[in-house]
Amino acid sequence: MDIARDILVGLTGAARSLTPVDRRHSFVMRFSIYHRCENQDFYQSIRTHFRPSGGTAIINILKCYLIAGAYVSGAVKTFFRNNRAVFILGFTALLISSVGDILAGVTLGSMTNTLELLPGLMILIPPAIGMRGNIFGALGSRLGTSMHVGTFEHSLRKGSILRQNMEASLILTMTISFLMGVLAKIVSSALGVNSISLEQFIFISVFGGVLAGFVLLVVNVVVANIGFRRNWDIDNISAPLITAAGDIVTLPMLFLAAIIVLDGKAIISDLFYELMVVTFLAITVYLVYEALYRRDDESKRIFVQSAPVLAICTLLDLGAGLTIEDQLVHLVAFPALLVLIPLFLQNCNALGGILTSRMSSLLHMGIMSPGKTPGKVGYENFAIIYIFALWVFTFVSIATHFVSLALGLASPGLLIMIALGLVAGLITVTVLNFLSYYVAVTTFMFSLDPDDHSIPVTSSAIDFIGALALMGVIVAFGLSA
Repeated sequence: MDIARDILVGLTGAARSLTPVDRRHSFVMRFSIYHRCENQDFYQSIRTHFRPSGGTAIINILKCYLIAGAYVSGAVKTFFRNNRAVFILGFTALLISSVGDILAGVTLGSMTNTLELLPGLMILIPPAIGMRGNIFGALGSRLGTSMHVGTFEHSLRKGSILRQNMEASLILTMTISFLMGVLAKIVSSALGVNSISLEQFIFISVFGGVLAGFVLLVVNVVVANIGFRRNWDIDNISAPLITAAGDIVTLPMLFLAAIIVLDGKAIISDLFYELMVVTFLAITVYLVYEALYRRDDESKRIFVQSAPVLAICTLLDLGAGLTIEDQLVHLVAFPALLVLIPLFLQNCNALGGILTSRMSSLLHMGIMSPGKTPGKVGYENFAIIYIFALWVFTFVSIATHFVSLALGLASPGLLIMIALGLVAGLITVTVLNFLSYYVAVTTFMFSLDPDDHSIPVTSSAIDFIGALALMGVIVAFGLSA
């Protein structure tokens, strides 16, 4: 730091000829340069171009600002150059994810009558969508990490990494879907929310969840296979693609189950739902026994470490559902806002999936060290997510507005939609960045696998925080009146 001290001495000499106001300004600049000078070429540039003399002090200080600006500009260019592949894969995956989320949003926007006829159903939608992302997003993250550390093989033989992960994911899907239906009824009853019966909650949750789970399992395997063969970093693409696929598949499956419940009132008795609940319970108990006592070690580890976390995450997602359910009467007035909800929440989850997958891999490979603060690598990843966020929330807000108008759904206006998406999105992403880092680091320090915990915890917390941010901004903009 001797050169930095020389710079300070020179600047101090120049500052003596300045007015008190300019002197304070000079001090700020000196402090900034001392802490930012990390490059010897930058030091040398300032020493070469800076020549303190009383009459030219302001010119010299301006020179220093220009050199500092050039240095920052070079650092920005280096940042984008170093992360070029990340941005190409990430933007492509987020674009595909957003288009898929539009389809999911349109599905939800067209469900307004169903949501009104089946009270409490909205409570189930965020956790149902979230669980698909939590389970299969974590699956993609584990497969990505196995590729980075060299243990992945594209084989379905017994005991292979791929097969054990698939088995664990299916068992978790059935178990958590059943639990989700039970918790949805308990929470809605406890809070005095008018809702459908317990048996109907369980039927819709398990029927829709398991069908969606099979489809997402196939999507995950295909993405892993293509990424493995093409040597892609699937940490940057699996979360957005699985999130989009989860939205596209889960909402129609839930809608189908809801239609069966709604249209079957005249021909399906309560005994049918009771028999289905008993059947689902028996299957769930059998699968839990299989996971604990008869499966391979990796399947057992994934189930044991993931199930408690996913149960807690279900409660957080139910909180998101309750938050939206509380505003449902007002949201129906602008169906475009219902279209925006899946796009907004799932893009938050997609961004969280990218960040947590990357951090998990960086921790496993020793590139990022756990610490009290994120450090250079952590902040660089935060910057990547902010850049993604600015683009994706602007895009989905514009797309939601025009798609809604094309379908005859009322919208509060283009500028309001953009402002709504950006404000709520950046609030959510700020929380997401730090939450993702500390969850990944905490699980890693306790010798747990961040792949099993980071995505579920982060995703569910962001569902709740994102729902609060979105509803809060809607209220602040006067759209809930």
